Amino acid sequence: MRPNSINGKTINIFLVIDLINNDSNFGKDTGDTMYKWASDLFPINRSITGQGVRDTLNYIKAIEPSLVIKSVKSGMKVFDWQVPKEWNVRNAYIIGPDGNKFADFKVNNLHLMGYSIPVEETLELEELNKHLHSLPNQPNAIPYVTSYYKEDWGFCITQFERDKLERGQYKVFIDATLEDGILNYGELLIKGRSEKELLISTYVCHPSMANNELSGPVVASMIIKWLKSLPSRRYTYRFVFVPETIGSIVYINENYYQLRTNCLGGFVVTCVGDNNNYSLLESKNGDTFLDCVGRHVMRWHTNNKYSSYSFLKRGSDERQYSSVGVDLPMISLMRSKYGEYVEYHTSLDNLDFISADGLYGAFRIHKKAIEVLETNVKYSVTSICEPQLGKRGLYPLQSTKDTQEKVELMMNLIAYCDGSRDLLSVADIIEADYFLCLQKVNDLLDSGLMIKIDE
Repeated sequence: MRPNSINGKTINIFLVIDLINNDSNFGKDTGDTMYKWASDLFPINRSITGQGVRDTLNYIKAIEPSLVIKSVKSGMKVFDWQVPKEWNVRNAYIIGPDGNKFADFKVNNLHLMGYSIPVEETLELEELNKHLHSLPNQPNAIPYVTSYYKEDWGFCITQFERDKLERGQYKVFIDATLEDGILNYGELLIKGRSEKELLISTYVCHPSMANNELSGPVVASMIIKWLKSLPSRRYTYRFVFVPETIGSIVYINENYYQLRTNCLGGFVVTCVGDNNNYSLLESKNGDTFLDCVGRHVMRWHTNNKYSSYSFLKRGSDERQYSSVGVDLPMISLMRSKYGEYVEYHTSLDNLDFISADGLYGAFRIHKKAIEVLETNVKYSVTSICEPQLGKRGLYPLQSTKDTQEKVELMMNLIAYCDGSRDLLSVADIIEADYFLCLQKVNDLLDSGLMIKIDE
């Protein structure tokens, strides 16, 4: 079947994508927008439950009003887990023997160990040290520490600060609540022509860290804006903003049938804000269509500057979505992979570590991957034996030394597009950028030498 025609000119979905690629609404200035969002969200104290999660989701909802904020109650059983109590903090600090306050939660919310219980007591340094966390190998960094499922308390300080502590009495104050409440998450659905879905998941549960926390939600929010700007979409897209681990488990519990029935897999968007090289985390099997898409866009659209990690190096919500009985193929297209950069899970993962350019690059690589998913189909040449291209204006009428180089891509497409392979598979075989292949296929469609086999 030939492409549709408007005013005598044939079109296909690539022309729509090409217009979007050149749309200034999603140019490099979108990086500044995402960085602004991250800066606004940075001070909020997030955890797996509590007001910080709600404040974060409400901010994202202001960006995209169609986001639906949902909740489940503490104590709810979700598979082998139980939704924890809700945690909220008003204040926390330590006052030393000299009367000076330090480890002040209001100065940096990483100072308080996540899910610390309320405390108001005076301790000797020896006893206090049992509740202090620091990093001897990174003496200027505040570590990120939590105790979600065992009631405890603690403070996180730099090793420099810890080394200066002197013997004496220390007043510890934690004004926090840990009580039955709710766990919140956000969900947004963008419908396509097909009921088949792609899942895009990110998390909203870490306090003031920029790459490991905020880069994911802001890039996912921009992907939403871009997808909604398209005149139509092939697939349906399901976005979720969840507290990591327990939030994705809750989401799977609440949407198990839908995910198992219609979801083809998707992306966990995390660590996508810095300026370093890219990282690809493969799916559990490593050989799914999403893996092929990820490897292709990383090769051709990062100047091949990326590291590839197997599922054995997993560490985010791909664990839950790909667990036995759920079995969704999930990949991550990251910048510096979690756990692989020294700033990870410390106060050094701040707004100076990410950048507008870093965020834009990650947005762009996800956009490219989705464009492949949206446009990839099978094509077949219409001619038996090699077609005569010159009479169609597709081949130089004078043969020169560089003629073969000029037509090599087109000739390879003609050789391999036989209706049995999708275009991405062909692009990988002939070692060419998918989007250059798509452009050339468009010319062959116009000439009548190629047809599209399926949607």
